Amino acid sequence: MSYPPDPAAPEPGPVYPDPPYPGPPAPPYPGAASTPPPYPGSAAPSPPYPGPAASPPPYPGSATPPPPYPGSATPPPYPETPAPPSYPGDAPQYPGAGAAPSYPAAPPAYPGATPTYPSGPQPTATAPPYIPAQTPPAAPTPAAPPEAPAPDDLDYRHAGSRIHVAAHQRGADATAIGQLAVQVPGFLVSLAVVASFAVGILGTAIGWLVILAWLASGALVFHRPTELAFARHVMKLRAPLAEERARLEPIWREVTARAGIEAHTYELMVENSTDLNAVAAAGHVVGVTTYALNEIPSSNLAAVLAHELGHHTGGHAWTGLLGYWYSLPGRIAWAFMRGIARIAIRVASVFSLAATGMVYLFIGMFVIGGFVAAWYITVPLVVAPYLLAHVGRQGELRADRQAADLGFAPQLAQVLYHFQAQEDAVKAQAAAQGRQLKEPGGLAKLLTTHPDNYTRLQALEPYLQLGR
Repeated sequence: MSYPPDPAAPEPGPVYPDPPYPGPPAPPYPGAASTPPPYPGSAAPSPPYPGPAASPPPYPGSATPPPPYPGSATPPPYPETPAPPSYPGDAPQYPGAGAAPSYPAAPPAYPGATPTYPSGPQPTATAPPYIPAQTPPAAPTPAAPPEAPAPDDLDYRHAGSRIHVAAHQRGADATAIGQLAVQVPGFLVSLAVVASFAVGILGTAIGWLVILAWLASGALVFHRPTELAFARHVMKLRAPLAEERARLEPIWREVTARAGIEAHTYELMVENSTDLNAVAAAGHVVGVTTYALNEIPSSNLAAVLAHELGHHTGGHAWTGLLGYWYSLPGRIAWAFMRGIARIAIRVASVFSLAATGMVYLFIGMFVIGGFVAAWYITVPLVVAPYLLAHVGRQGELRADRQAADLGFAPQLAQVLYHFQAQEDAVKAQAAAQGRQLKEPGGLAKLLTTHPDNYTRLQALEPYLQLGR
């Protein structure tokens, strides 16, 4: 429909009807067959709008007012709309806004037009959009600088290539043979214990099968999966991590290259410990502590590994484990008898002093009878711990010489000085606290399996003088 003339408007010129809403599309713009309505600002005034002079009708189906016509100074005011919602609570004060009310951000103006707010005159300042207060992020805490790795000062002479191939990857030197010889009495006692239980409980036929199986079980010392299980569960060793293996393997290859040993003959493992230590276990395992792996220079670590390699190539590791395995039943029987004797003495002490004395007399007669009846077994059993300790000390000195022969005498001496410095520090701390450390005396010294540091350094002196 067309809009009727406004009585309050001046004398209109020719009136052009607007297209109906909704309805057919608007007539075409310039270039079409029909003449479009004049644009605002032309000689002919615009057709008046019905209703109040300041209230043009809203567009059907549209929630937003129509854009102002280009070129007009002031677009017609929008129809009355509800006041914009206020912010929850008290509106924040913005700099420069004074007491002006806060409105939502106005829609962007079209070129050449200035929006008119429906509630009154145009405000002199526009409040910026609301931005919630934000707490600036806390400055990141600087990370602690990583610890410097142990210096890699090893002279990699061979880059993993062997200078020769050793005739025997493992052997048995005089120390290893001595260990086996000292363990013979314990082996005989263990055999008697196993035979007594097997034949006495299971009968002759099955008992002998058990005895033969026990004798054959010593071969597990050289069975690599069994060795690894022993190292993991008994000695608490583990496989090295990737970064540990990356540091350990090049050093190990250099040590084995100098010795003419295949590097893969032995299995490298790691012990979580803060002590500087390493171990040669079973027939194929070389273990090293995390402290030795991460804290000491590569040349010193190579000297420690060369020492453990000396235990393996000399046969000290496998003979020691084999002797321990075959003497284990006798050790268990001896521990059981000692437990029975303690219980008997404690029970007798409850009744009377005379009963306790009778128990001691019976135990003494039993021991003396054993010495008289089977002195060839009992005497070696009593002397065996001292002999084993002596053989162990000799094995340590032989392993030191093996490392010195490979060119690690100065580095091994540095490790021994480190051990001695630790001992001296412990003694000094005890003295500062008014305590005195108990030094092993007499027979206790004969039971130590490692020589003291001064003895080992004195044995290395010839190699140090040669500058090797």
